[in-house]
Amino acid sequence: MSHTLVPPSRRAAAALAPVWPLVAVVALAGLPPAGDGAGPADVVSALVVGYCVIRLLREGRRPLSPRAAVVLGLPVAGLALAAMGAASPQAAFGGLCRYLQVFVLVPAAALVLLRGRAGFRALAWSFVGLAGWQGSVGVYQYVTGTGASYRGETVRAVGTFGATDVMGMATAVSLGVVCATGIALGRAPVRQRALAAGCALALVLPLALSFSRGAWIATALTCAVQLALAGLRRALGVAAAVVAAGVVLTGGLGIGTAMLQERIDSITQVADAPDQSVVDRYTLWAAATGMWREHPLTGVGLKNFPEYRDGHATLALSSGSDIAGAGSEYQRQALLSPHSMYLLVLSEQGLIGLLALAGSWLALLVCAVRRLLRVRRRGPGLDCGLTAVGLLLWLLTDFVYGDIGGPSTVLTGVALGLTAWWALYRDDRADAAPQGGAPARLEEAATR
Repeated sequence: MSHTLVPPSRRAAAALAPVWPLVAVVALAGLPPAGDGAGPADVVSALVVGYCVIRLLREGRRPLSPRAAVVLGLPVAGLALAAMGAASPQAAFGGLCRYLQVFVLVPAAALVLLRGRAGFRALAWSFVGLAGWQGSVGVYQYVTGTGASYRGETVRAVGTFGATDVMGMATAVSLGVVCATGIALGRAPVRQRALAAGCALALVLPLALSFSRGAWIATALTCAVQLALAGLRRALGVAAAVVAAGVVLTGGLGIGTAMLQERIDSITQVADAPDQSVVDRYTLWAAATGMWREHPLTGVGLKNFPEYRDGHATLALSSGSDIAGAGSEYQRQALLSPHSMYLLVLSEQGLIGLLALAGSWLALLVCAVRRLLRVRRRGPGLDCGLTAVGLLLWLLTDFVYGDIGGPSTVLTGVALGLTAWWALYRDDRADAAPQGGAPARLEEAATR
C-alpha cells in the first residue's frame, strides 16, 4: 500500500490559506474610499464575515467557544440600547453596523479563520508591509512637500489616506511598529528577528513625520511594555538601538528637527499653553461629559453627538479644523466627535455601553497577558503573545485621544482579531514547550 507524501511547502500553503482574506483586508486598507461610502477594505471585510458564516454552516461546527462568544458579544448590549435612541433609523443602522464590524464581527472572523501561529505571523507581517508602504509614501510627501498642510507647509506625512484622514497613516505605521517589535522580541529565527527589528527602526521616521502626538505616545508606551515583558536584557539592547536611530534621524540627518521639536514640546504644553487643537479637544471632551450627565445610562443615542454638541460646548470651540494638501483643496472639516473613543461611547451609549465595550477589552487584555506569561516561561509563541498584547495596548491608549473613523478603522477590527485569537484560542498542548527528542523537536517546528 502506497502513501502519498504531501510536500512541506504545500502543507504550509494549505495552513495559511484561511488567513489570506484577512491579509487582503489589511492590504486594501491603504486604498481610500472613492466617495463618502465604505472603502474597499470595508467591503472586503463584510465579504470575509459572510465567507466565515458560509464556511461554518458547511462544516457544521460551533463558530466560537462560550467564553469567546461572551467576551466578543458584550458590546452588543450597549449598542442595541443606544441604537434605539438614534435620531433616525438610517443613523441607527449605520452606527450599529460600524460598531459591530469593528468590535464584534471582524474580530470574530479572525478568531474563526486563524488556525495557528503561522497564520497569526502572516497577518502580523501584513501589518508591517502596509506600514512600510504607507511610510514610504509619507516620507516622499515630506521630502517633496506634497503632504498634508501643517503650520502652513504641506509637509505632513499622511500616506494614501489623504488630508481628510491625517491619522490614517499614523495608525497604520504605529500598528506596523508594534507588530515588528513583537516579532523581533520573540523566538523566531535570527534572520526573521533581524528583519523585524530593522523594519521597526525604519518605521520610526515616517511615524515621526506624521506629526501625530497621540500615535507617538501610544507607540512609545506600547513598545516599552513589550520590551519589559520580553525581559530586561532584550529591553536594554533594543532601547539603545532606538535611541541611536533617533539621534541619527533627527540629529545626524537633520530630518524635520525644528518641526519635530516644536511638536514634541507641545505635548508638555497641553495645560499651560495649549494650541487651538488641544483647546478644541478639551471643549469636545467637556461637551461629551455634559451629554453623559443628562443621559447617564444609555447616552444620547448612536450618531447623535453632532446634534447635541453645540448645546454643551463653550464658545472656545472653533468651527472646525483646516484641511489642505495631499491632493485636497482647502476646506474646513467639522468636529463631529469628541476625539476620544471612551467619551464618544459614554456620550452616545451611556454607562451601560461603555462598561460593556470596555469590559470586553479588559477581558481580552487579561486573557492575553495571562497566556503570554505562561508561554514566556515554558513554551513557544512569545512573538505572537507580545504582538497581541501590544496591539490591544496601543488601541486602548490611542482611544484616550482618538476614535474610529475613516478608511483606517478596519485595521482596528483586524488588530482586535489578532488579540482575540491569542487571548481566547485554547491550545495548552501547543503552549507547552516540548521536551527532548526528535519527535518533540518536530512538534515544536510544526507549532511554530
